[in-house]
Amino acid sequence: MAEVLIRGLDPAIKRRLQEQARRHGVSMEAEARDILTRGVGRTGTRLDRIRQAVEEVGGVDLALPERTELPRAADLS
Repeated sequence: MAEVLIRGLDPAIKRRLQEQARRHGVSMEAEARDILTRGVGRTGTRLDRIRQAVEEVGGVDLALPERTELPRAADLS
């Protein structure tokens, strides 16, 4: 197995990692390993993952209001 050393980690992040590990009943190292594995293992873009999550719950229907005005050119002055 490979080892990773993370230098310059904000103490607040380390504290939150320790708290999260405690809540999950694992070591801080195991918690960090799980976070890295899930984060690096993701495929596709963030939008792809959002679409997949929405599809898994049956999709979402959005009511779009009708346009009441015609589109106009941008004023670049």
